[in-house]
Amino acid sequence: MDLPHTASRRLPPRRLGVFGPRRVKSPGRGQPPLVLNESPDLELTLPARAENVAVVRHALGGVAEVVDVSDQTMSDIKLAVTEACTNVVVHAYPDGEGPLRVGATVTADLLTVVVRDEGQGIVPRADSPGLGLGLPLIATLAESLELGKDDEERTEVRMSFRLGEDGRE
Repeated sequence: MDLPHTASRRLPPRRLGVFGPRRVKSPGRGQPPLVLNESPDLELTLPARAENVAVVRHALGGVAEVVDVSDQTMSDIKLAVTEACTNVVVHAYPDGEGPLRVGATVTADLLTVVVRDEGQGIVPRADSPGLGLGLPLIATLAESLELGKDDEERTEVRMSFRLGEDGRE
C-alpha cells in the first residue's frame, strides 16, 4: 500500500485544516521530502456496529505495514482505537445506528487517529452500559488525547501515537 504523496521543495512543517500537508522524512540524499496530500492517509466511514470495529483494526494493521511500527506500538494503537470505536458503538446512538468515521494521518514520527460520530456526544449517563474505563485507557496508551467537537459539531476523539521511539523508523 503506497501512501499518497507529492514531491515538494523544503518547507517547514505546517498544518492546513484538520489534516493538512506535512513534511516527512526525505526519501534519500538530495531528494526533496515527501508531502502528504491534504486528506488523511486512511479514511473509513462505516455503520456504528460492533463487527465494524474489527474492520477498523484490520485497516490500521495495513497502516502498520506501511510505516513499519513495532508490534507493541501497533498493539497499543489498535487497543486505543478499538476502545474509541467501541465507545461510538455503545454510547453514541442509543436510539439507533449512525456513522462511525475514522481517519488516520502519518507523519515522520507521529500517527494521529481521529474517531468521529454524530451521536449525543461524550456525556455522563446514569444508565451507561460501560464501566467508564475506555477513555482513561486511551489516555494511557496514546501520546496525546483530545476530546471535543469538530467544525461540523460531530463528536471527536483525537489520539496521537509516537512512532520510531523504540528503535524502528
